[in-house]
Parts: sequence; C-alpha cells; structure tokens
Amino acid sequence: MTLAVGIDLGTTHTALAHRPIEGDGAVEVFEIPQLVRPGDVRGRALLPSFLYLPHPQELSADDARLPWTAEPPSQLVGELARNLGAQTPIRLVSSAKSWLSHAGVDRRAATLPAGAPPEVPRVSPLDASARYLAHLRDAWDHAMAQGDPARALAAQRVTLTVPASFDAVARELTVEAARQAGLSEVVLLEEPQAALYAWVDAMGDRWRREVRPGDLVLVVDIGGGTTDFSLIAVVDRGGDLGLERVAVGDHILLGGDNMDLALAHALSEKLAREGRKLDRWQLLALTHGARQAKEALFADPSLASAAVAIPGRGSSLVGGALRSELTREELVGVLVDGFFPRVDVGAHPLAARRAGLTTLGLPYASDPAVTRHLSAFLTRHRAGLAGAAAPVPLAGEAFLHPTAILFNGGVTKAEPLVARLLEVVGGWLATEGAPPPRVLPAADPDLAVAKGAATYGRVRAGHGIRIRGGTARAYYVGVEAAMPAVPGLPPPIRAVCLAPMGMEEGTTVDLPGEEMGLVVGEPVQFRLFGTTSRREDRPGDAVEDETELDEGPPVEATLPPDGRAPGEVVPVRLRAHVTEIGTLELECVDRGGKAWRLEWNLRQPPAGAAAPEAEAGAPA
Repeated sequence: MTLAVGIDLGTTHTALAHRPIEGDGAVEVFEIPQLVRPGDVRGRALLPSFLYLPHPQELSADDARLPWTAEPPSQLVGELARNLGAQTPIRLVSSAKSWLSHAGVDRRAATLPAGAPPEVPRVSPLDASARYLAHLRDAWDHAMAQGDPARALAAQRVTLTVPASFDAVARELTVEAARQAGLSEVVLLEEPQAALYAWVDAMGDRWRREVRPGDLVLVVDIGGGTTDFSLIAVVDRGGDLGLERVAVGDHILLGGDNMDLALAHALSEKLAREGRKLDRWQLLALTHGARQAKEALFADPSLASAAVAIPGRGSSLVGGALRSELTREELVGVLVDGFFPRVDVGAHPLAARRAGLTTLGLPYASDPAVTRHLSAFLTRHRAGLAGAAAPVPLAGEAFLHPTAILFNGGVTKAEPLVARLLEVVGGWLATEGAPPPRVLPAADPDLAVAKGAATYGRVRAGHGIRIRGGTARAYYVGVEAAMPAVPGLPPPIRAVCLAPMGMEEGTTVDLPGEEMGLVVGEPVQFRLFGTTSRREDRPGDAVEDETELDEGPPVEATLPPDGRAPGEVVPVRLRAHVTEIGTLELECVDRGGKAWRLEWNLRQPPAGAAAPEAEAGAPA
C-alpha cells in the first residue's frame, strides 16, 4: 500500500510523518534511528539538522556505525552530530537550509562549515541538505521496507516542505537535494500551509465550527532559522467552507538560532565581567549550551536557572571547562523584550547602518524584533490587497485584521513569547476597535509541518479539503528594449509578468502581447524578478521600473541554435508553467511551435566568478 509521506526539512530539526492515502488511517510520526551517543542508535521523532565532520581518529568504527551500513559513515547526522559539534564547533555544519536559500553564495560549492580552518573538510549547502534526506531514506528503508522495493521511501508519495517565502531558485534546489538523496518524485508544500493542514486534520469536522467565512487566519511560524507569516482566508464555496492563502511574508532569517546567539552573548558578557574571556569557537559552543538551557527553562516553569558548560581552551583552565548559568530573568529579558518588544502598529523593521566590508555569511535580518516584522507584513498587504479582488472583506484602515492565529515552529512552544505576541497584536486590533484574535489549538509545533505534509499527500489524492493559493509570489522575466547604443546608458529593462500570484501548480499560461526576440547559439542572461505585493498583475503585464521588484540570481545559458547562426534572434512567444512540484518553467515558442525550455535550477557563482551555464532544454 502506497503511503503519503511528509518531510519537514527544517533548519534545526527534520521530521517525517506518514499515513495511508486510502482509508481513515491516522498520521504516524516515524521515529528516526540515529546515533545519540557513540555506538548507541535510538529512534527519535526529530532528526537534528546538523552534520558533523569528525577527525579520522575521533571515533572508532563501532562508535559511528549505523545499522544499515557495513562501513561507518565519514559524516555524522543527527543528535550525536549536534552534541559533538557543541564541543568542537569548527567541524559542525548547521543552518544548511538557510545557506541553501542564500542567493549570494554558490550553493553547490563546498563552503561549510563556514570559517573553519583549512584542515577541516567542507561540504556544500546542497550536499548537506541531501545528506539529511539520505539519512531519512536509509533509516526508513531499513525499518519499514526490509528489502521490499514497493515499501521503500522512494516508492511513496513524498511531500517535502519549504518556507512560504522560498523563491523559485530555493525551491528548485530543495527538489535537487531530494533527487540527490534518491527521492526523485517529490512535491513541495509551504510550511505554514502544512501547519494548517495538520490543524484541520487534528480537529476533524470540528474545524468548521472553529472558523467561519470572513475569518482571516494568521499563521505565525517561527522555527530555528526563519520566521514565516502567512494569511489564509476562510471563504464560502457554494455553501461549503474553503481555505485560500492570500498573503505571504518575506524570507526572514530570524528564529531560534538568533535567540540562542543572543543568550550566548549575554552569558559571554557575564563571564567577561568575571574576568573570563571567550574566543570565537568557545562562543559557538556557548551558543549550543545556551540553547539547551533555554529549552530546559521553557520546558519547566519551576526552574529558576539552568547550568551552562563551555569547553575550555588551554591547560590553565581548571577542569578544562568554564561554567555559568542562565537565569529565568535573563531568559525573559533577552528573548521577550529583545525579540518581541511592544511596538505601535505601522512600525517597520529598523535598518542598521552597515559597514563597508563584512564577512561572507547568511543575510540575517538586521532587526531582531519579530513584532516589527509582523507589523510591516500586515500593513504592507493591507495596501496590496486594497486594489485586488480580495477573497474576504478587508477589515482595518491601516493594517489587515487577523481574526485567528495559528502558531507553529519550535520557538512558539515558549509560552512567554506567544503571550507577548498576542498582547501586541491584540493591542493593535484594539486601536481600530477590533476584538483580539482567537488562538487556534495547534498540534505539536515541532511535528505539525511533517504531519500536515503527510495529510496534504492524501488531500492531493482527493481526500479532504485543499487550501488554494498557488504561487506565493508573482514572477517576472526581464526583457531588454531594442535601442541604439548610447555610451554609459544600458538598454532599459521591462519586467514582464510570467506567473501572477496564486497561479496554481500544474497550470500553464501563454503570455499575450507582441512577440519577443530570443537569442540562440551564444551565451545569454535571463533576469528573474519576483514580488509578494503586486496582486493585480496578469501574465504579459509589464512593470517598467524593475526596481519595484526583488531580483533573483540570473540564468546564464546558451540555447541550442537548432540550425540557426549563433547570435540569431528568433521571434518567440512566452509560455509559463508552474509544475506539479511547485517550481517554475519558462518556454520560448517560435512560430513553428518549437520551444526552448528554461527551468530555474540555477548555478549561482561566487562573487567575481563567471556564471556557469544553466541547463536549457533543446527545442521541443
């Protein structure tokens, strides 16, 4: 029997859930076998998304061996990897998912662990992501398939989740990581939608009594590395309730990792006042210790403090380690007031003045205030929806009024953080005479996305309610104007809409308007733009000022000339296709019906390097 499998490939944790496609079988969470201590393999509901690159002499063969391999792996994944990395952070790969979405680096280049010394081996963000998925595949096949190919993970209907804010390139790279791991047929689903699918499934028929037409559900998903906001409208579809996603926030690299680092800096300053100064790698180890202390304090409200240990550096340190403690007062002061401050509605994230030079790292949010990012999201989309056919009546003069909130992500397990966010949002609503939002009872925030993805696999087979929404952003391609050369003046670019916001997966659209000229037989560049705010644009509409849009990395390609002279310009019309798995394709069709296809599976070169060619389909 084929199963619907959901995989939450998270920044800090990965989870897998499954359920029968047919029948009424409930969602089950797969306990992922992994090394938790040297030589000790146990099943866990969560696989920590950490990759450890041990020294050849660090572990014996028996210490590192997994039950499905004859030879011990050279790279460790999961709980043991995270624990060893806390002691030796220079060998630990973390936040691979954030690196995979970072357009400013070559995501296929072996660059992680970032900043590690030359003797430490490196892996790429793509390879690290594939390694986590390969561990899931091997663990599943060992425990569930037992030699039967029909029961292998690759034979199931696999749904893989991504942040709603992932652009076309990050989505395609996620699919590529799955293929590299042996999962050739996967479907993508946005994480906030997966969380809502999990809620609907857990509620059964009761969900229809929890919400009503006109409701606007705000999904707040704060995980280890990202913060995602989505708005989902409850609509009346011929007497039946329906769900439709109407807005998606920006890709915000802000989450539990930032909070752990903030706690580590607070503890480091406390140690410095005691005359104990930490180096860079000790600070990384302190970050892991701060995370463990944070989780202990949030899990047990009766604790006043939690101990933190940091590996020592040098023979002069008694006992070889430094010790401190994180108090509950420090925890609340740093996280609640620092990341969820009370701000007025209409507040926007603060842009810090940047230095001229910076290390090459992740593009973290410059403002850690989640409440300011949420205020900007609600006000920006109030303006964006004002000129469009909104699926629900737009309440609120200055910002969209959520009537219900669904929390998801490991950070939202901390009750003080949720309470502060509800206080702030309730205050905003009160200023415009609206009641506070209802809180929808969430499933386990750590597992809801994986469970919801498994449920979505069953929904795609025709069982259950489907959330409509399509693409989370509108996509555009740059078209260069034909004009005489003018010194110092590049030809103007029009951004032509390929796929409007909400274009459903598996649909194709032929762009109206005049023919374009396609250059074949020589290297050319295709510029791709996107936005989450222009809802009114339709396929073929042009945006004259491309600076209004967000530009992604370009495609460098040499299109097959098909018997034409190199550099010849072929008259074509454009056709856009959003695939079933949620990625974007562009076809350029000539007058004879032959098509050149471009997929946004880009190779982004490092700064200053020539871009390698992207794959381009030959004329069909």
